[in-house]
Amino acid sequence: QVHLVESGGGSVQAGGSLRLSCAASGYINSSAMGWFRQVPGKEREGVANINNSGGNTYYCDSVKGRFTISRDNAKNTLYLQMNSLKPEDTGMYYCAASIYSWLGPPAALRTYEYSYWGQGTQVTVSS
Repeated sequence: QVHLVESGGGSVQAGGSLRLSCAASGYINSSAMGWFRQVPGKEREGVANINNSGGNTYYCDSVKGRFTISRDNAKNTLYLQMNSLKPEDTGMYYCAASIYSWLGPPAALRTYEYSYWGQGTQVTVSS
């Protein structure tokens, strides 16, 4: 069983930065992991994905060049560095772990490919 806890969310002005963390209990070194976000009334969307070793990453088009996903398997922690934030980045951000070690696109950003989810951390970007 894998338990995920996100942190690092908050309120920031447009152009600012935040770094999200996802601490995992349970073995995740063999799991691909992802970050997703959701706003009320909309479906949860995939933001970024990373394979089990950290050597492969994938991003949705809207965050490419601004967000960076990374992981530290020794610390059982997943990160999302978010720079040049925009108001449309506002939402609840969730981390997730898959039973697969690697997910290629487009599976990498599909919610049903992930079995374990955190409770989320809120990100609010004001203009």
